Amino acid sequence: MSDQVGSVILAAGEGTRLKMSCPKPLAPASGRTLIDFPVLACKAFCSNCKIEEQINVIIGHEKEKVAGHLEKFHKNIKSIVQDEQLGTGHALKCYFEQNDQAKKMDYTVVLCGDTPLISATEIEKMYRYLKDNKLDGVAASFTVAGEHQYGRIVRSQENQAFKIVEHKDADQETRKIAEVNSAFYVFKTAFVIEHLYNIKSDNAAGEFYLTDLFKEEYRVEALLFDDPKLFHGVNDLYQLQKAETFLMSQKIKELAESGVRFTDPSHTYVDDEVSIGAGTTVYPNVFLQGKTTIGKDCTIEPGAILINSTIEDGATVRAYSHLEEAILRTEAVVGPFARLRTGSDVGARSKIGNFVELKKAVLKEEVKASHLAYIGDAEIGARSNISCGVITCNYDGANKHKTIIGEDSFIGSDSQLVAPITIGSESYVASGSTITKNVPDGAFAIARGRQDTKEGMAKRFLKKK
Repeated sequence: MSDQVGSVILAAGEGTRLKMSCPKPLAPASGRTLIDFPVLACKAFCSNCKIEEQINVIIGHEKEKVAGHLEKFHKNIKSIVQDEQLGTGHALKCYFEQNDQAKKMDYTVVLCGDTPLISATEIEKMYRYLKDNKLDGVAASFTVAGEHQYGRIVRSQENQAFKIVEHKDADQETRKIAEVNSAFYVFKTAFVIEHLYNIKSDNAAGEFYLTDLFKEEYRVEALLFDDPKLFHGVNDLYQLQKAETFLMSQKIKELAESGVRFTDPSHTYVDDEVSIGAGTTVYPNVFLQGKTTIGKDCTIEPGAILINSTIEDGATVRAYSHLEEAILRTEAVVGPFARLRTGSDVGARSKIGNFVELKKAVLKEEVKASHLAYIGDAEIGARSNISCGVITCNYDGANKHKTIIGEDSFIGSDSQLVAPITIGSESYVASGSTITKNVPDGAFAIARGRQDTKEGMAKRFLKKK
């Protein structure tokens, strides 16, 4: 029978130093929020170790928003309310008092909600170390130089961690210690329950420190990690930017190892949920955001921005195009300087050229709209051609209306199609027409005023220099 492990993520703080309108746990980070990363790390740890998920998040400041996010994006997560932030020890008391299953767990993992770089690998390493060495508690530590606010790891001569001294309570000699506490712990649950309620708040901060569970008389140790970046905390916008840079570099590294070519990784921006197929090339200054999915053997040229979009195999997004919640089918080409808005679906081998805008437009295969057109609320059949300057007039000032164009039709330059309207298959609309009536299959439509030329009249309108 596998161990029962309860994971507790501390995320009740206000995060005033971030200076953001949202609560700290919901601060955006690499296409997700800060709180998503420790939650996902705990989920992956449970999956890797075949442990049933028992994940809890301690919430406090703007708790309704944080709880709502967890409920929407993560299943089986329990929110624990800490109305007063009286320290990490108090947060764990709230966990045991509000979760009936908490005391039944064999082990308890404690993470901070603002350390997005800790992964399942580190959690499993701590968990295994605790079990293999038959310890009651283990704290992750790392070394850091210079001024900082971390608690210090004070070791005995046997090199065991027998206590953790918080920065505010440390004397000058203790503050010289380079090994510091990460606030990431794994405990035997029975040990925590036995000693948690004996913790006092007689310290400089007047708080109940969870670090008081690390004492010489207990079977506890500090596990020193080589890479301090793993425990990078986010307290201000600069620290958030550093965390995102690391997350993106890791994401790009993973994609490159799977066969994606980045010509300049340091100037390419890829969110955590993006997926890209092998053989695809991504050029500099590209932003791949949200849940964007790119297939195999695609080309994403410089300056393109893709948000929650799907790019199928062999497709090309040319320079400086902007796609949001759009679909580009197999071997289709879009851009340069094109905009595909929400609901756009460009068919296989279709070509959308420069300065073309699509909105809720479904184009079948091999449609061409090469330049300077607006296609909104429309359906266009296979192999039809949309010439320069064509506009689907979809909005009457109050409501949106649909334009339907059949297969193998030609819409001439500078034509306006006033919706609701249907243009049949194999139809032809002459350039410069304003079409207000349906055009049947195979028909030719022209709607323009008769040209009238007045000899010699131009001088009345031209101003001499």
